Amino acid sequence: MFYPIFLNLKNKRIVVIGGGPVAERKVESLLGTGASITLISPEVTARLDSLAKQNRIHIHRRAYAAGDCGGATLVFSATDDPDVSSQVFREATEAGTLVNTADQPALCDFIMPAVVRRGDVAIAISTGGSSPGLASRLRKKIGRVIGPEYAKLTELLSRARPEIRRRVPDASERRSLHYRILNSDILDLIRRDDIAGAEHRLEEYVRQPQGHKGPKGTKKTRDQ
Repeated sequence: MFYPIFLNLKNKRIVVIGGGPVAERKVESLLGTGASITLISPEVTARLDSLAKQNRIHIHRRAYAAGDCGGATLVFSATDDPDVSSQVFREATEAGTLVNTADQPALCDFIMPAVVRRGDVAIAISTGGSSPGLASRLRKKIGRVIGPEYAKLTELLSRARPEIRRRVPDASERRSLHYRILNSDILDLIRRDDIAGAEHRLEEYVRQPQGHKGPKGTKKTRDQ
């Protein structure tokens, strides 16, 4: 059984071995994390070449060599050479670095989930590597339920968090307030593109006395 976790990779060295479509997908999944991505391969896809020209990744255009995994937080082995895959896994393991080897679960310390992203909201789906197709289908199904409105809701809540902590020092009361906010009509207002209304409603909840049920005219949304 794999342990689900979200990693902070900002400024961390990530090494990707390989330059084909699989390596490209690994790199794409890392963009935006703030990681320092180094890719090693004699040949690379046009997309990877473009990312290198934009200085978004670093490419060493050569074959893998011992020592390439040094200092890495994560290693992704995406080559179709089984001997190289074994060497990469052995080096990473000896260095205490977590490694993911494409299509070889036996050479993996971690696997890549299917992910639904809505701003800061991220939902990871995994079948333990047994059925990537099922994970992909579940991702699409969940993506239809969790729409873009959740990204905006998260943004509003993030901006309000410091004020909530200032006004409500007690943790249990803060938790109660958060649930009242989530059970309100704020999400419906966002869905109707009434962002100003959603911001006003959130401000009402933040500023109201503790123990108050909520601003007049609010209602619980059905999907909360």
